[in-house]
Amino acid sequence: MAEVGSADGANGPRSANRVPVQLDDIDRQIVAALVDDGRLPNNVLAERLGIAASTCLARTRNLVDRGVIRGFHADVNYPRLGADLQAVISVRVRPNARPSISEIGRRLAREQGVLSVFFVTGAFDFMVHVVARDTEGLREFVVHSLSANAEIESTQTSLVFEHIPGTTAWI
Repeated sequence: MAEVGSADGANGPRSANRVPVQLDDIDRQIVAALVDDGRLPNNVLAERLGIAASTCLARTRNLVDRGVIRGFHADVNYPRLGADLQAVISVRVRPNARPSISEIGRRLAREQGVLSVFFVTGAFDFMVHVVARDTEGLREFVVHSLSANAEIESTQTSLVFEHIPGTTAWI
């Protein structure tokens, strides 16, 4: 998970002087292709883009070095592992715990079953995306990991019926 409070999603402090990384059309195509399939072999990617494999590899490494690509991840099919339930839980932190809100977010991200933690604006402080085997597993998570936490004021749970990944059209 990206550190709560970081401007670019990388670990580290928020930077007021953050300048967006400039990408040309080839860089954008590399990023889009790897978002779609992070295991795409370099030679196949290069062929798709009409560039030399060595150029493609150098550009991909440069995108990693510049922090544009933070890593390559597996898209896990949780129901195949017996985790048939996903939920998004809105979490409100108690006012007296707000000074440690970043640490609370990091601790939430380390809880078993947590896929993502989003620090958000509005009525709640965090949106926590979780996976569980069943409703009993979800109840256990909410009761023991959230409601029993003295720093948590309230929660609201929404079940995920279907996750539809977005596109990379903005890249």
